[in-house]
Amino acid sequence: MCFLISQRMFELYIAKRNGKWLLQNGAIEYGREHYPYMVTMHTLFIFALIAEYLWRGESGTNYILLSFFFILIGIKAIVVSTLGHYWNTRIYRVPGTRPVATGIYKYVKHPNYIIVIIEIAIIPLTFHLYYTALIFTVLNAAMLYVRIGVENKALAE
Repeated sequence: MCFLISQRMFELYIAKRNGKWLLQNGAIEYGREHYPYMVTMHTLFIFALIAEYLWRGESGTNYILLSFFFILIGIKAIVVSTLGHYWNTRIYRVPGTRPVATGIYKYVKHPNYIIVIIEIAIIPLTFHLYYTALIFTVLNAAMLYVRIGVENKALAE
């Protein structure tokens, strides 16, 4: 759990650093309305993992899923590297720039969201936390429905 929290905190650090760069380069932020809900959902996800784990007690670890999670981290690192300063947990658009269309983005429009979808399911399933997996998969789907719509609109401008 400490690893997951550290990973998420490091992602927020990168996002904050990139956000400063984006704003210095004239970026406009979109989706401010839903961002606090997204942060709340991801925070509650961590608390739900801990709570269900404590409630269920030790129920073993699926090492195949754990290995897959580490592979996802590697793929996410590629996504972050490909986007460079443009990667963020917020939605920014620098007027006059084109969306990144290199690397994995040549083939997949929203690879980071695909990774998050899989992470939200795989992390709890690794520890047999079925309620957390189900509830947050549904909540994440609703959040991404809103978020991807806002992001697509911003990228189209």
